[in-house]
Amino acid sequence: MHELSIAVAVVEAVEELAREHGADRAEEVRLRIGSLAGVEPEALRFSFTVAQEGTVLHGARLVVEEVPARARCTRCDSGFPVGSPPSLYCPHCDGAAVEVLAGRELELTGVRFADPQSPHEEEAAADVPRR
Repeated sequence: MHELSIAVAVVEAVEELAREHGADRAEEVRLRIGSLAGVEPEALRFSFTVAQEGTVLHGARLVVEEVPARARCTRCDSGFPVGSPPSLYCPHCDGAAVEVLAGRELELTGVRFADPQSPHEEEAAADVPRR
């Protein structure tokens, strides 16, 4: 289950952001995950609950935006959803030369930190290292 290593990488990235921002606790972590990224969102959610124990993320909510795969045919220039299971043949001209436009994302898009000395929230974002 590589989702655990991804969850650990997310926790490490957020802990680094917390240090940079002087935050003691993260309340929410937002990720974008493409359908072609090879990540099972439910397994990642479970792994995140394990990885966050004893960190500044303890109790933080994980919000996952799932990004559907889209491609563009390089022969006829049509865009189309890749679907599930993925099909990389153009449904308009049956061409096999396609460019994947979306669906491979694995991005940390935002973190909401709790600041006990201030009533406002602080936002931050960083890339998730792939392991």
